[in-house]
Amino acid sequence: MVEGYSGVQLITQANAGPAAARNRGALEARGKLLLFTDDDCVPMPDWIDAMIEPFRDPEIVGVKGIYRTHQRRLAARFVQMEYEDRYRRMASLPTIDFIDTYSAGFRRDRFLEMNGYDTSFPMACAEDIELSYRMSARRWKMKFAPKAIVYHTHPDTLWWYLKKKYKFAFWRVLAVRKNPSKAVKDSHTPQLMKLQLLFAPALLLAVACDLVVRPALPAAVIVLSAFVVSTLPFGLRAIRKDAVVGLASPVLLAARACAQLLGVTASLICGHRKAAQVQTKSAL
Repeated sequence: MVEGYSGVQLITQANAGPAAARNRGALEARGKLLLFTDDDCVPMPDWIDAMIEPFRDPEIVGVKGIYRTHQRRLAARFVQMEYEDRYRRMASLPTIDFIDTYSAGFRRDRFLEMNGYDTSFPMACAEDIELSYRMSARRWKMKFAPKAIVYHTHPDTLWWYLKKKYKFAFWRVLAVRKNPSKAVKDSHTPQLMKLQLLFAPALLLAVACDLVVRPALPAAVIVLSAFVVSTLPFGLRAIRKDAVVGLASPVLLAARACAQLLGVTASLICGHRKAAQVQTKSAL
């Protein structure tokens, strides 16, 4: 089907992961700008123009667009609300440090200078973020382009959504491990979301404390109340656009925090095991 389009080149290679495939495309390209989207995205007709416009500033090295969806199931609407909440944050910043491949643009020479995406990421998850972090470390300027829109199929069941959150958290740890300064803050990740990762262990500890001490005001009630308070900024913004999503957000955010915590924990354990294996091999 691709071969039927004039001026389009189809490149095939043995499967080596999405990072390697994108890097191959960048090497084969001849233009000054590279634009990326994903195979589950449908760009709007003016997407290319909107992506190219920020590059009129010669200091801009990378550009990020946005997701939208036509889906109406609750989980998908919640996902869209999450993205819009982060877009609101990014729109207030002069530059960003977080470009996802679903709507990404780079100056080709700069992309190649960075050796493209890190091929140690075996799947399409966090390799794009890691490249953004490396570019940011060089103080290269990247820009958010809210008019560069692609439509996407979000997870539309809670299970699918939580599986993706687990996976994203697992691989994000590797991206942060390679760029430790981004553990503190980046232009995309809400600080409250990091705090909410402590919800599950704090609740378990509080329940254990309540069983032993039996205080007049249970610690579990305090933890639950604090978590609900932490969800209010997102929930109130969501209610203005979608009352059902806003009202459901405390439960959905709690489930998200648990999935992300599991992903982070699993990634840290895997990283520790790999480090131990390397030390063992070097000692032999």
